[in-house]
Amino acid sequence: MTDADSLPARSRIVQEHLEAAGVRTRVVVLPESARTAAEAAAAVGCEVGAIANSLVLTADGEPVLVMTSGAHRVDFGVLAESIGASNVAMAPASLVREATGQAIGGVAPVGHPAPLRSYLDEDLQGFEEIWAAGGTPHTVMPLTFAQLRTLTDGPSIRVA
Repeated sequence: MTDADSLPARSRIVQEHLEAAGVRTRVVVLPESARTAAEAAAAVGCEVGAIANSLVLTADGEPVLVMTSGAHRVDFGVLAESIGASNVAMAPASLVREATGQAIGGVAPVGHPAPLRSYLDEDLQGFEEIWAAGGTPHTVMPLTFAQLRTLTDGPSIRVA
């Protein structure tokens, strides 16, 4: 476990949000970057599907956070139907940073300047433990699906 004081600034904010939500887990610093699901899975020793990718997208022009299993790619048509949007697209890096305060490859489900409307890939429910980014590309955190739901207040949806 990593001491919260030794975490990068963005990850300390994430850890504070975890504690405030009563979610008992710790942000862990990895020796190497984990910008992709495959890199993260290799670093923590889990299946790629247990990696909860944090995607910031725009739904009808508004930023949303979609936590998706690393085992598949999001189908924007399926996602749009699942959330009732007419248009879903990848958010530009500048919007990701503005909406989350975090860089692509390290976006955590919490720790943002303001909460984002969030959705959870139903496939993540099949894992006892899932891993999400901890605010930087070098930090991750283990969570249960129930903890992820508590943190994001996001409904489970089909994304692929």
